[in-house]
Amino acid sequence: MIRSDSTLPTTMEGGVPAVQMRGVHKWYGRFHVLQNVDLTVRPGERIVICGPSGSGKSTMIRCINALEEHQQGSIYVNGVELSGATKSIERIRREVGMVFQSFNLFPHMTVLENCMLAPVRAVGVSKTEARDRAMHYLERVRIPLQADKYPGQLSGGQQQRVAIARALCMNPRVMLFDEPTSALDPEMIKEVLDTMVALADEGLTMLCVTHEMSFARRVADRIIFMDAGAILEDQSPEFFFSNPQHDRTREFLGKIMH
Repeated sequence: MIRSDSTLPTTMEGGVPAVQMRGVHKWYGRFHVLQNVDLTVRPGERIVICGPSGSGKSTMIRCINALEEHQQGSIYVNGVELSGATKSIERIRREVGMVFQSFNLFPHMTVLENCMLAPVRAVGVSKTEARDRAMHYLERVRIPLQADKYPGQLSGGQQQRVAIARALCMNPRVMLFDEPTSALDPEMIKEVLDTMVALADEGLTMLCVTHEMSFARRVADRIIFMDAGAILEDQSPEFFFSNPQHDRTREFLGKIMH
């Protein structure tokens, strides 16, 4: 890994990291999808992760909330080690929200019901509190008027904002985004990115896999570039775009920057 900005921390000072990965490896059969990944994320940091298809970006963030199981190394979320124990996984999933490429909304439930489901079922929040919380976050993503509609009645951009609100209803300390705009038409991308920018401005810890480099420039504290399962660069946006150190990074930027 190359880090040319010496101000970026390699260890956590004065507190517990929001996320810490130490020597993480993962295989799919013989395919070594994550290779000795080390990553420390401070509370409130906004991390953008980019790289070519198959580089391990999505797998890395999916390991953080145990949607994928790592085979070697350690992962900590807010000081709790992610192990195979059910209680460890459940605790971490309550603190880590996830927004996927596809919206994964229940089509037979209204927007409001989609947002209320997890707090009621997983945490035991009362329906009254869950409803208030859902409406609060639907306001936050600027679609409260859609609360009684079904997902199929919404645009793609609106559905993705519902998915963000649903994740926020669990009051997560960390939010993971796995290419949240890749399934959207170009005109819908801005409304989702604007929502994410607003969340970033409020200090939410975020790890976002995306190729939206304008978003990365505007929001990221650090940009991570991955290739072949390894982190090749971990830099501030200024250094990442102006002075990439790795040939593979320069090649990647040359293809996606217009």
